[in-house]
Amino acid sequence: MKKLILASKSPYRKALLERLGLQFEVAASGYDESILKSQIQDPEELTRQLSLAKARSIKSEAGEVVIGSDQVCVLGQEIMGKPGSIQNAEKQLMKLSGKTHFLITSYAIVGDDFEIVKTNKTSLRMRELNVNQVKNYLTMDNPVDCAGAYKLELNGISLMEFIETSDHTAITGLPLIDLARDLVGIGFQIPPE
Repeated sequence: MKKLILASKSPYRKALLERLGLQFEVAASGYDESILKSQIQDPEELTRQLSLAKARSIKSEAGEVVIGSDQVCVLGQEIMGKPGSIQNAEKQLMKLSGKTHFLITSYAIVGDDFEIVKTNKTSLRMRELNVNQVKNYLTMDNPVDCAGAYKLELNGISLMEFIETSDHTAITGLPLIDLARDLVGIGFQIPPE
């Protein structure tokens, strides 16, 4: 059996991948994202290239299969990453209030003789929110480590008017439907026998 590695320190992606029932290791890529972020303006291409770079940075031995992933929130032409602080999270949520935006989530699977890259695009519309609602929400979920500054798997769902996606797991950071199909295609058994 091939050795599977998730190139991410995200507890959300780890929990998602565990749902497939596979044995895998976790290794933070340590890839410096700032280089690609300064070069690539298209959010889909950015997440695809970052996913691939993260996976490639971990791949070191024959037989390893490495999964890298990246996600951004996009409002108009603005790419929003993880806010990193409550103040930035509040600013992001106030910008998103009453507007439709997108979560772009890509993953890359890198093996000895293949590289697979896929992207999921989720459309979301946030309800009109006032500053007090935003502040109260932030105390509930503390979403400073999430693109868009909300956690839909928790109380963030209450902020939304609608969500359109082909795979709801993409919202949390790893589109499991396509990922499972691709892993089966390269020889993994899901669910395991």
